[in-house]
Amino acid sequence: MSLNEHELSELKSKIGREPTSTELNIVAAEWSEHCSYKSSKRHLKMLPMTGPLIINEKGYDSGVLDVGDGYVVTAHIESHNHPSAVEPYGGAATGVGGVIRDILSAGTRPIALFDGLRFGDIEKDLQARWLFKNAVTGVADYGNCLGIPTIGGEVEFDKCYENYALVDVAALGFGKKENLIKNHAKKGDLVVLMGGSTGRDGIGGSQFASDALESENRSAVQIPDPFIEKLIIEAVLEARNDNLIHAMKDLGGGGLSCAISETADAMEIGIEMDVEKVYTRESDMIPEEIMVSESQERMLIITSAAKLKKLEKICKKFSIECSAIGHVKSDSQMHVKKGKKTIANLPTDVVANATLLDLPSKEPAYLKTIEAEKKFKPISNYSKVLMKMLASPNIASKIWVYQQYDHEVGIRTVVKPGSDASVLRLDNGKYLSAKIDGNPKHCYINPREGSIGCFEEACRNVVCTGARPIGMLDHLQFGNPNDPEIFWTFLESLKGLTDFAKYFEIPCVGGKVSLFNETPAGPIKPTPVIGVLGLIEKNLHMPQRISKGDYLVIVGDTRDELGGSEYFEYIHKFVGGKCPVVDFENSKKHMDSVLNVIDNGLAKSVHDCSKGGLAVAVSELCMTNQIGCNVSLDKVPNKKLPIDRILFSESHSRYLLIIEKKNLEESENILKENDVSFKRIGKFGGDDIQFTSKKKPIIDLRVSKAQKTWLNSLRELVLNGQGTMSNN
Repeated sequence: MSLNEHELSELKSKIGREPTSTELNIVAAEWSEHCSYKSSKRHLKMLPMTGPLIINEKGYDSGVLDVGDGYVVTAHIESHNHPSAVEPYGGAATGVGGVIRDILSAGTRPIALFDGLRFGDIEKDLQARWLFKNAVTGVADYGNCLGIPTIGGEVEFDKCYENYALVDVAALGFGKKENLIKNHAKKGDLVVLMGGSTGRDGIGGSQFASDALESENRSAVQIPDPFIEKLIIEAVLEARNDNLIHAMKDLGGGGLSCAISETADAMEIGIEMDVEKVYTRESDMIPEEIMVSESQERMLIITSAAKLKKLEKICKKFSIECSAIGHVKSDSQMHVKKGKKTIANLPTDVVANATLLDLPSKEPAYLKTIEAEKKFKPISNYSKVLMKMLASPNIASKIWVYQQYDHEVGIRTVVKPGSDASVLRLDNGKYLSAKIDGNPKHCYINPREGSIGCFEEACRNVVCTGARPIGMLDHLQFGNPNDPEIFWTFLESLKGLTDFAKYFEIPCVGGKVSLFNETPAGPIKPTPVIGVLGLIEKNLHMPQRISKGDYLVIVGDTRDELGGSEYFEYIHKFVGGKCPVVDFENSKKHMDSVLNVIDNGLAKSVHDCSKGGLAVAVSELCMTNQIGCNVSLDKVPNKKLPIDRILFSESHSRYLLIIEKKNLEESENILKENDVSFKRIGKFGGDDIQFTSKKKPIIDLRVSKAQKTWLNSLRELVLNGQGTMSNN
């Protein structure tokens, strides 16, 4: 039970009596941080959530964007952190299942998945390897069983996640606007539970996720069954086509307690249900267990009595259980019975709306000195440093991860994982580009600027595919919100995201807040994960293979801002410095000018400059195209920085354009007209990655040698050093 004394007193005051045991369990689930957002909700309102493409309906679990020609895209992001830290395979798999049902609840078919995964120091921490390997397998198995491609994501390792895991899953859906479920209900309509049976797995899951993880509560981890989920998808879409669904909601956190109360509250109706009509996995489950179980693969549907038989027929066709467990009333009450006996009868607005908190915040003490740099040992061999960077877990190729995902199933994927962003083909001749990004290292040093940088990086990745950003998803992950210093970092991140979203007119279409992410060593670093969706209206820009004689043009300035960089943290073991800052005006000009070059068919390929800086970005181009490049550091736009700063600064708003000689003049004219900082810095050819300064070699690496290290280091780390559970 997660109600504190104040909340218990408040509940008694609102209902005017002592609550029953069932009522206490229902309210404890719905008033948990995980379900109620009581610490964050009042602040989330600052984000822009409307726009010309956004479609809002009562009770939607996913954001909806109008992409024209009668079609919509739906999007949502979720996390399953606590469960994945305890049981990574099941935790990650059920995270996938939950976000897919959020997409389905709007009446759209899920078409793609993304995952953002974070673990401890995989080089030293055996448990981090075990968590990583099993979480990846959980995501892969669930998505692959459903036939939904996992087309992108990110993986990061940091000591702050020791003995813990962050598993974020985003999903996209697609469908016709006319088929969207317009949630509505009238008195006498039936409430139907369909899908998997209700068991004791996941009991108290929302409360479990609303406090620091101090014990391995395996009963709070749900059991995945992707085969039932696949059947549910097809059954729901057929029922939608037959106009059998008046309203629909997925059963996620809080189980029936939240699904019933939130559905009723959103539509201003009452619902009466009978726990004896809920089909269960175990015969001796008590009402409290039935109401708060978070067993997976379940949907709540409201339909009319006249349509029930047809809905039951569809469920039977797909071998899915379903049961009418209640009906709609007009009294705005959540009335739970066991046979003829009333065991809970609460106003829906009381259950579904916990009192919002206004928590104190103050700037963390560590930030007063974090930007001070220390002196580093001079680098004598930059080729060795670059090789070490390419082997680092955060920069090394993630092919070991995404080769386990079927990213081509569904035949929509036209730009696959491993690129800046993935691109999906839509039925209206347009293309959807999508990417998720995060950078806890930057966010730790400067929560506001770090969060803006995550947002801008996701935009850059989408722009590299020729798409204009149309919407964003945010997932805000922090430690205990009752700590004023942690809550300050949350507010700063949110303010930064809001400023960027408003300036660029990119509305927030959905999101998630996950708090109480703590390890025995303390809170995690602020970890906002930002997803950006972009639309390509006409011509698809497919990256072309780089050839000898192609030119490398950089757009954007390189600045002395290496705080939170892989170079500082991985090479020099230093946490601190000034983190990169986004200049909004320049960022906008750079996006527009790069899109202009792409729209005119002048760029062979475009790559953003981010983790690891220029040296890593150029190396990635060389390794993926198996061709060398000679880059002059003297030509890189910067304010007379030392060599290591030019090579490894992670300054934002930078793009690398690969342009054939015949298109060079026209491309550079466009960049000049847009008044952006740019320079021709290199030329492709040969077999070596070369950087020079004042005509002297600074880095000289064989592409084949660099590629071997980059491709294999993460795979070897995982497979040759098998991680185990800490208690084995």
